[in-house]
Amino acid sequence: MVVEFKLKRSAGGRFATLSRAGGWKEDNLRSEFRTLVRWANENRLRTGRWMFLHPSERRWTAALEIRGTANPSGAIRLRTLPAESVASVVFDPAVVSPGIVYHGLNDWLRWRKKDKTIRRVVTSREVYSGDPWTKPAAWAHADVQYVVRR
Repeated sequence: MVVEFKLKRSAGGRFATLSRAGGWKEDNLRSEFRTLVRWANENRLRTGRWMFLHPSERRWTAALEIRGTANPSGAIRLRTLPAESVASVVFDPAVVSPGIVYHGLNDWLRWRKKDKTIRRVVTSREVYSGDPWTKPAAWAHADVQYVVRR
């Protein structure tokens, strides 16, 4: 498998989000995504991308792309994420270790800052085309992205 780092423009979208505070754990955000999927089904919404957002050191956000109109309920919030410049790498976690990918992408970004291709790195996220726990095709195309400012 070839693993390529690249700068690209990510698509924006409308997302239902649910946040959690605390450290990383093995099934990070799994229960939050279950809640979001249940809410989307109850509101008869079509869903798209699944995003694991990591806005700060001990904060995690599950974001489920929705198509249609709905009102937020409980802790679920609706957010519009704009199209943004990102450094991206798509890989299969069963073939290439995620730790290696994150480390490599961090080093690659350090050099992009030195050669002034980018000004700064904002935040990280993982993007999947569907449920990574139950759909092998979604898991096999993990897209790790760092939002960057050019």
